[in-house]
Amino acid sequence: MGCASSAPAQTSPPAGAGAASRPGAGGGATAGGGANRATTGNAKGSKNIDYALRLAKFEEESKIKLLFLGAGESGKSTIFKQMRLLYGPGRSEDDLRMYGVVARSNIVVAIKKLCILCNNLEMEGDLDTESEEEGALGKMTVREAYDELTAYLVDKKVPPPPTIDLEPKGEGEEDWVGLNSTRAGLGANKDAKLCVALHESIRIVWESKTMQKVWDNRASMNIVDGHKELLDQVTRIASPKFKPTKRDVLVARVRTTQIIVEKYKIKGMKYEMYDVGGQRSDRRKWIHCFDQVTAVIFVAALSEYDQYLAEAAETNRMVEALELFHSVINNIAFSNSSVLLFLNKMDVFKEKIKYSDISAMEPFSDYSGAANDFDAGVKYFKKKFKDRLIDDELNDTFIHVTCAVDSKNLEFVLDSTTSIIRSDNLKRSGFLMAD
Repeated sequence: MGCASSAPAQTSPPAGAGAASRPGAGGGATAGGGANRATTGNAKGSKNIDYALRLAKFEEESKIKLLFLGAGESGKSTIFKQMRLLYGPGRSEDDLRMYGVVARSNIVVAIKKLCILCNNLEMEGDLDTESEEEGALGKMTVREAYDELTAYLVDKKVPPPPTIDLEPKGEGEEDWVGLNSTRAGLGANKDAKLCVALHESIRIVWESKTMQKVWDNRASMNIVDGHKELLDQVTRIASPKFKPTKRDVLVARVRTTQIIVEKYKIKGMKYEMYDVGGQRSDRRKWIHCFDQVTAVIFVAALSEYDQYLAEAAETNRMVEALELFHSVINNIAFSNSSVLLFLNKMDVFKEKIKYSDISAMEPFSDYSGAANDFDAGVKYFKKKFKDRLIDDELNDTFIHVTCAVDSKNLEFVLDSTTSIIRSDNLKRSGFLMAD
């Protein structure tokens, strides 16, 4: 797709500059001979500069520029992070501390939304019943823990929990992450402190039967699916000994607002990869990345067929992704670029279709497959994206069903993707015959 011919790229470095001309033999040490040597020296310098410029041009043209696009929360940045895990340097301790604060903040944001949703669904009475049946789960009942979270996180009618003492209390007792990261932001730092202070109440409420039922309705509150994993491990994450793992870094959600560039060398080829924000307010920045793009990876979340945009509550997220894909795939800026489609969050989609019928959503009422058939659902949405093309075809080779947090799945997909991009680029450049 998007395979219109482009100017052939060089496949090998430019030939080296020829040897500089030598002055004629037998000349004496004359003024003229000195001038000849000066001229020869200038010629050598000029040819060296010319060679350096041609070499720089070759390296720029042979570089693969890869652009990640898609709507907000589709998983672009998670795939981008996987790229670094697979091909880039390890995370610094400053990076890990920032992600530690973010993970704690994500937990507080998620449990706050779940408490609000529990109230909206009028399920607080279920908490009372559960408390009576099971008694206290630790120091408090489920209802008491819920009331504490509501007071501190939702109503905010009581003073915040006492300031947490981060000073070491003894050997090995200091908090490794800390609760302040200039890179995470003020809001995340505040929420991280609340996570540490309220982690026991969060654990009790999250593990309740009632909250698990509330979780099934999370789409109405735009709660990030991946935060379930963080909530499951709140005790570990709130611990002073918590040091984020690679998995924690992948799951922690940091909204991308700036253009992020990473450079890698993969199988002898140089890659320059760009990640951009997917929210509507961030898309005006995309145009700055459109120049000389080798390939675009468009990421859409399969699981968002029953969700709505945070910035436009009346717009279905999958519909938004389809329209955005239409504008990207048919953009003249990408007429000479390969475009690949990643249908992401297949794990969440497989779980969600068990209780959320695709055809029940008005934009997808034409779905005729079984309500809980994963393969039928994937096939249906593949066709929806293919239908957005105008003059091109979207070969299934260019479509991958992915799980961004599954390192093995992404390693296989990305390895296949880089091979496709290199092969497609050579075909469009005229160095390989098209099939």
